[in-house]
Amino acid sequence: MIISSILENRDFEKRVAITPEIVKKYKNLGFEVHLIKDYANHLGINDKVYTESGAKFFNSQNEIIKNSDIIIQHGLLNDEQVTNMKENQILVGSFNYHKNKEKIQKLSSKKINVFSLELLPRITRAQSMDILSSQANLAGYKAVLESFAFFQKAIPMMMTAAGTVPAAKVLVVGAGVAGLQAIATAKRMGAIVFATDVRMASKEQVESLGGKFLTVEVEENLETEGGYAKEVSEDFKKKQEELLAETLKKIDIVICTALIPGKKAPIIINEKMINDMQPGSVIYDLAAAQGGNTSFTEVDKIIDKNGIKIMGENNILNKLPVSASNLYAKNLFNFVSNLYDKENKKININLEDEIIMNTLVK
Repeated sequence: MIISSILENRDFEKRVAITPEIVKKYKNLGFEVHLIKDYANHLGINDKVYTESGAKFFNSQNEIIKNSDIIIQHGLLNDEQVTNMKENQILVGSFNYHKNKEKIQKLSSKKINVFSLELLPRITRAQSMDILSSQANLAGYKAVLESFAFFQKAIPMMMTAAGTVPAAKVLVVGAGVAGLQAIATAKRMGAIVFATDVRMASKEQVESLGGKFLTVEVEENLETEGGYAKEVSEDFKKKQEELLAETLKKIDIVICTALIPGKKAPIIINEKMINDMQPGSVIYDLAAAQGGNTSFTEVDKIIDKNGIKIMGENNILNKLPVSASNLYAKNLFNFVSNLYDKENKKININLEDEIIMNTLVK
């Protein structure tokens, strides 16, 4: 069987879905690995390294697509590439199903099996395939570095003969995987860290990392069965706004990570809150691609609002493409291994398997 990957649009996506280390693993399963020429040159990995691991290279992406049993990517193929696909082929990646439902349905109508891994169930067996967690972990780390680099004061407290430099105060909005990594990174660099999340289950995790947890006490359950945040009631929003408004007056750096799967990111920091912040403060909004957690977030722009800098990128992982590719490639390999019947050496789309059932989209 042939497993393959072609280039993404590098203007938007610098990560790759197969690394040299993972080529060897696919070969051990019994796959041939086909890649497009210069597949990872932009990451400093030349074709020779892949060839030594057992991959084969081709000049034509159409040839690769036509001959493949499984194609693994980050984003969806474009219309021209899709025309070269055939029945019963498998396409695996992170395809943002809620946003690209119509495109995916067209693929399904051609009897192409599309697996979108952001739909993985939150179960122990799926953890090694969890692309959202592996990528969010890196995003949380990088968001802290980016915001600290832009902040024009020192981060840790420094005691000098000339006086004391106070530690920067950081607020992390949303204590999921990205938020927890942001807390840990900011704390390691000497900041005083606060965090807020609608899920009370996050309190213990935040405090274990040295952060102070800020929350509104409510009786309603604000966590889905899958462990994600729910949309909150108007009463909760009002109480949360009051708490945030007071907290933000003394915060230097804000890292926003709050997302609701399949929906526009909630506006958590409004114009009044931003106007009351200290000039020179920085907001880094990891939710920018889904609309942002502030009233002024714009993708790939730095907005200056009365001296407050608001930053957001479409894909922060393009700034860590090697590390992100390594983790993503391992996630995909683990998923393909689960699809593969090693005894009979064929793909088995077993819809009784919760992982396969949840990620196969139509």
